Parts: sequence; C-alpha cells; structure tokens
Amino acid sequence: MSIAILGYGRFGRALGDLLTLSGMDYRAFDPVIEIPTGRGVATAEDAVRGAEWVVLAMPVPRMEASLQQIRPCLNASQTVIDVGSVKSGPCALMERILGSEIPHAGTHPLFGPLSLARAERPLRVVLSASPLHPDAAARTRALFEGLGCEILEQDPETHDRNMAQTHALAFFVAKGLLDVGVGEDTRVAPASFQGLKYILEAVRADAGHLFSAIQRENPFAAEAREQLVEALSSIHQRLAEDASSEEALREESIPELVPKDLQDLRGRSPELGEIRDLIDGVDHELVRLLKKRTELALRAAKAKAQVGAPVLDAAREKSLLQARREWAGELGLDADQVEELFRTLLRISRRAQAQES
Repeated sequence: MSIAILGYGRFGRALGDLLTLSGMDYRAFDPVIEIPTGRGVATAEDAVRGAEWVVLAMPVPRMEASLQQIRPCLNASQTVIDVGSVKSGPCALMERILGSEIPHAGTHPLFGPLSLARAERPLRVVLSASPLHPDAAARTRALFEGLGCEILEQDPETHDRNMAQTHALAFFVAKGLLDVGVGEDTRVAPASFQGLKYILEAVRADAGHLFSAIQRENPFAAEAREQLVEALSSIHQRLAEDASSEEALREESIPELVPKDLQDLRGRSPELGEIRDLIDGVDHELVRLLKKRTELALRAAKAKAQVGAPVLDAAREKSLLQARREWAGELGLDADQVEELFRTLLRISRRAQAQES
C-alpha cells in the first residue's frame, strides 16, 4: 500500500508515525517543513504519482490550490481523503474538483499528536462519505480500522454542527480561561478543576495553533459561541441579582449526577454513597490508565524490535521498580505493596507484548 501525505505539520507527522507503527509505508511533501530522509519528495506531483492513497493534511485554506495542482496527476485507481477538523468546505471542494472521476472521502481523526503520545484509546475517526463514491468510503473505513481506529459516519453538516458544540466551544472556553490567567498556578486548585486543567493542557499542547482555524472555518462555530456567551451572560446577571432565597439558590445549582445503584444507598448514608462513587471514579481512571500503559508498552516493544533490542530489559525493570518504591515512600505508601503492584503491571505488559509478537 502506497500512501502520499500532502502537508507534514503536526498532524501529518503524527499520522506518518501511526502508519509506520502499523507497518504501512508513506511518502510526504510539504513546501516548508523538513521531512525525514527517505520520506520526503521534491514536489506534490511526485508524492501522488502511483500512490494508492492521497491524504490532504494541509490547512484548509491551502486545500483548493493543492487539489488543483495534483488533479492532472490523479486517476480513478487512487483515493483522496482529507483529515481536516471541518468537513463542509473540504468535502465540497473535493466534490467540485475531483467529481465523479476521482474517488474521495472526508475524514476527521478525533485525535492528535498528544493523544497518540499518551496512547489514548480508542482512536476515533469521523467519516463523511461522498455520495458519488460509496466504495471509496468503504475503503477508507478499512484503512483506518487497519490503524486501530473506530469509525463514526456523519454527513459534513452534521459533523460540523457537532464540532461547533464540542470542539469549537472547548477551544473557545480554553482561550477565555487562558486570557484571564486561569491555569498559570493550579497548586491550590480543587479536584473539580482537574477536568478544565486537562482541557487547557490538551488544547495548548496538541492543537492550540488551530484555534483560529477551528473558529473561522466551521460554519456553525459563531452560532455556538453566541449561544454560549448569551447563556453565560444570563447566568452572570441572575447571580448578580438578589439570590438569597433557598428557591433561588436551588435554581442556580448544578444538578448532581448520581448513578442509579447509589441512589438508595445515599438515602441511608449519603457519606458512604459519595465515597463509593468517588472510588468507582478512581477505579475507572486506573483501568483507563492501565490501557494506556499497555499501549505504550506495545509501542516500546516495536521500537526495540526496530533497533534489534530484546523485549526484556532487566536493568530497566530494576530501575523502574526502585523509582516506584521511592515515589511510594514520598507519598506515605507501603513501598513493598507498591512494588508488588508494579511487578504485576510489568507482567501484564510482557504478556501483551508476547501476544503481539
């Protein structure tokens, strides 16, 4: 399988790494960014000639010129996909320029370099099929499933409306928080802030450079921002008014989310119900982190195989266990019990690596 990536920015590089980890070959072109030796080609035309897949990974404003440039080099045996965070514009461009002659489909990988580095799973991809090329959509689904992705099918307008209510608003809120200085010092931040902290970190590390593009290129982002600002202004005004009565306080509270199996328990012992709820939340996070750790261990095994290093590294494991014992001591935990836990985690990693090989 030959894959051409046009655009080697943050996501283009990340996609290339994911392809490599999955054993797929690619070549790339970018007029500005340096590409690793053996991967880069001199022109966009050189990249797409003979490629089974052409991935448009450049900013949306550059997409039309790029499509016009490569169009004479394309034929019906190739499939063109874009990986932009908006779909209405790119899908319309491909329909207009590629038409019924060149198979194409729109995609939006809902992950980025930070997500891949953290081994977050599942990796999800939105697929916007072209009505002219249903077979191309099926092939695109198979391509991303081969990379370990889950596929969600949506038409371009539905996708952009959903992204306006989620992606664009998350970036909008994050930008506002950062502009007023939130997040600069979180040492005394309560636990309820941790979710916002994660949003701020993800936006700044993974895709902060896309803020303006996400807001301006999504045709529904402005409407979503206006609705949010209106709602916040209304809440702000009500809070500024007299809200001393119990009824007013209840109206301005946020409803508590309580799992059904804890509702009866909370009636008998609110404290115990709350504690168990918190324990369930911590355990769920531990399982999620275990999944991430296992994914990273599998990536480490592949990296070792590429340089001929053995999977089992006794010195590394000894150093790892000693470091975890020290961490346990610093936090007042039993070092022997923590070491036992991490020995179990190492066995889980080794078993996963053995199954993968």
